[in-house]
Amino acid sequence: MPHIRTHDDCLRTMFALRRFGIKLGLATMRRMLAGLGHPERRFRSIHIAGTNGKGSVASTLAAILRHAGCRVGLYTSPHLVRFNERIAIDGREISDADIVRLYRRVARVAVGGREPTFFEFTTAMALDEFARRRVDWAVIETGMGGRLDATNVIRPEVSVITNISREHREYLGATIPQIAHEKAGIIKRARPVVTGVRQASALKVVRERAQALSSPLYRRGRDFFTRREPGGTFTYRGMAHVWKGLATALEGAHQIENAALVLAACELLTAQVPHLTLDHIRAGLGGVRWPGRLERVSENPLVIFDGAHNLDAARQLARHLTDRFSGRPITLVVGILDDKPYRAMLKLLAPLATRVIATQAAINRALPAARIAAAARPLAPRVVEIPEVAKAFDHALASATPGGLTLVAGSLYVVGEARAAVASGAVRLKPLT
Repeated sequence: MPHIRTHDDCLRTMFALRRFGIKLGLATMRRMLAGLGHPERRFRSIHIAGTNGKGSVASTLAAILRHAGCRVGLYTSPHLVRFNERIAIDGREISDADIVRLYRRVARVAVGGREPTFFEFTTAMALDEFARRRVDWAVIETGMGGRLDATNVIRPEVSVITNISREHREYLGATIPQIAHEKAGIIKRARPVVTGVRQASALKVVRERAQALSSPLYRRGRDFFTRREPGGTFTYRGMAHVWKGLATALEGAHQIENAALVLAACELLTAQVPHLTLDHIRAGLGGVRWPGRLERVSENPLVIFDGAHNLDAARQLARHLTDRFSGRPITLVVGILDDKPYRAMLKLLAPLATRVIATQAAINRALPAARIAAAARPLAPRVVEIPEVAKAFDHALASATPGGLTLVAGSLYVVGEARAAVASGAVRLKPLT
């Protein structure tokens, strides 16, 4: 590793590790963690895998545990604007100085074997920082899959598998059972697992893995349930509790399903967090923030950011638009990565828009805006092609009409660039008159 002086030096060197691509396996992680003195053994953890909802579940669990008085580390990916977002302690992102210090520590133990990937390096940084800061709990989201994911070096008190759909087929397999096998790899012997998986073929794989490891399995729809109530609240009926009048700050009907997984995990944690109360749960649900997921950025003009980065997420977004914004003119600023089913995603979203602005993130995996525009033209009355995200977003706002919605979606990288444009002042959210 080169000599490092600044935070920017660290990030440039770490991002350069992406040239090695994705290498699934745990040997490099275990070597680095041994060199760091096994930080992953010095705190209790919750491990979360799944196709969608991982970040929402992770951030909500972290918020609830913080309200219960625990010191909590949260590790998520990807970041939207700043790398620091990936590693947080008690709701606060690590500092630039922390990144330099952590980089140097991990770089010292990264020698002597295969060079780590970007995600392996950052995972080692997160685990080391959680140990140094003496967190009580670390809530850790997988990067991809589970069985061979760099995060699968922990022994969690509870594992959560949110759901399963086809993704990353070149790494996780082409079928639902194959993908389920990878996700179920986070289950540990005699440790409970909570899941929202619905497909019979996937459930069979998860159930067999849990049985083989004597791990109690709790399923949404069988062991715990939620029911929406008037006024935006919901009731949770779990293994040992019934909690009424709950509400989550996260938008979208699917967030109640995610909340069910959170609450089931909370039930299982009460023995280890005996001071966890319903008041803490209400406060965590009501105060959680998860940027870039049905995030209302502005009311006038009305602007929403939603990553909607795969087919299931696009389906959830389309349902939300139909339920909440039917009849409103919608401008869709959309960019999609080249490994996603972009035609199927556009078929869900483009017909709901009065105008589509095709764009592309500044990452080599982004689909060309021209290809997105070509696929969208038969589906929407007006389609414009503006490759640069900031310019596409600015154009959408400059031509917005009162009462309309500007929606940025299709990729967390696109959302991240739009957020950065607002933060830097390159795009201004001027009130409509």
